[in-house]
Amino acid sequence: MSQRFYAPNMRAGQTAVIDGAEAHHLLHVMRAKLGDVVTLFDGQGHEAIASIICRDKKSVEFELGAVVAVDRELARRLTLAVALPKGERQKWLVEKLTELGVTTLVPLVTEHSNSPPSASTLEKLNRTVVEACKQCGRNRLMAIAKATPFAGFVESFDATSDRLIAHPGCPPLAGSAALESVCVAIGPEGGFSTNEVKAATAAGWRLASFAPAILRIETAAVAIGAILGSQLHRDSDRA
Repeated sequence: MSQRFYAPNMRAGQTAVIDGAEAHHLLHVMRAKLGDVVTLFDGQGHEAIASIICRDKKSVEFELGAVVAVDRELARRLTLAVALPKGERQKWLVEKLTELGVTTLVPLVTEHSNSPPSASTLEKLNRTVVEACKQCGRNRLMAIAKATPFAGFVESFDATSDRLIAHPGCPPLAGSAALESVCVAIGPEGGFSTNEVKAATAAGWRLASFAPAILRIETAAVAIGAILGSQLHRDSDRA
């Protein structure tokens, strides 16, 4: 058996236990048996080979091998602040951004956006992050922040970061500055309002376009994640 499972509390020299959705998948979908070997990851950058030593209907206990740091992250932090789309489009967006290596997703509340995601929606989206990490081999979970009003976000976000506003009709992105992190804000279907664009540029954000056409929210987010993720990955190769 070659599968990855999320075990946030694993520690070197100890056994590890998983329960809930992870245990259900292992026990009832994969039909794991005593002695089966899997890979566990803690969502903080570590993984370990582990063998099943005990199981019941709702939990699985493992004997851990060496817990090792395995870094599959981008060379710099990449934050996408997005006015989230509706329904299943949110889940798809979160899944793809996790695969692309985005560090943090910030749900934005804007003048033209839908209602902010509820606590139960955020819980489901965080579960999607775990599932995407299991599939793509990433050992560090993409963080999903609390929903944040756009005005406060552009005023307070780290000014040492390269801060970009995705805005149709602006010059295409030539490249991001060589800073510790990059953040891109992506508006709702109706775009950012004129006042929001003015507030962002006054706070030091740059306007840039990422495609000649107007993209849907999730298309823009994935395109930007891929463009900047590829650049930051090349940065790590040069380091």
